[in-house]
Amino acid sequence: MRLGVITLFPEIFQALHYGITGRAIERQLLQVDCINPRDYATDRHQTVDDRPYGGGPGMVLKAPILQEAVKAAKAKAGPLAKVCYLSPQGQRFNHQHAANMVTTGGLILVCGRYEGVDERFIETQVDEEWSIGDYVLSGGEFAALVMIDAMARLLPGALGDEGSAAGDSFFAGILDYPHYTRPEVYEGQAVPDVLLSGNHEAIRRWRLQQALARTYQRRPDLLEKTVLTPEQEAVLNLVKGRGEEK
Repeated sequence: MRLGVITLFPEIFQALHYGITGRAIERQLLQVDCINPRDYATDRHQTVDDRPYGGGPGMVLKAPILQEAVKAAKAKAGPLAKVCYLSPQGQRFNHQHAANMVTTGGLILVCGRYEGVDERFIETQVDEEWSIGDYVLSGGEFAALVMIDAMARLLPGALGDEGSAAGDSFFAGILDYPHYTRPEVYEGQAVPDVLLSGNHEAIRRWRLQQALARTYQRRPDLLEKTVLTPEQEAVLNLVKGRGEEK
């Protein structure tokens, strides 16, 4: 997967060279090219922003400079790469979107700064707007890191164990089950007996119950959007009726 990132702070994306994203880059499953709009400024001060028309605080990134940066990004990510602007006004990014984006091949993430970007750039150059939550960040860089990490772990070969992604929260539309490791007893709390039983079917069933119980208790909205299997429906009814089994 080839990604172009348009950012005034390319150094932030050095963080991608660690962990799972670093492995994906090392294995050439993921390529991330950072393009700095300042490289396309025409004055000696490399000015990329200006005061907003109509007055008001802050500065606005200029459309022509961002357009040139997009051209440079498409030269690397491909001419058909989608241009995505990261904005609090965008569609809420989730796991399914990450899975869909992985199949696109090329993607360009535009990281805004200051008061935002010239609206004409959005209207003429941007294909999609995306948000990672209902809050405001200083810029789009950290939102881009979140999106890239979510996509990278879905690339075949990026994870040490391909089953890890399948067990993640949201992969099947529900939250993940709780996990335990050594020591067997910690602060007076023991690992659930079923996990020590060696009975794989009982463990699978317990984990399903736990996952559905957590989703029902913490994120019931997910259940409204998820098509459950007959087994999941039966377990969820059990959870609703008399609580999760211990």
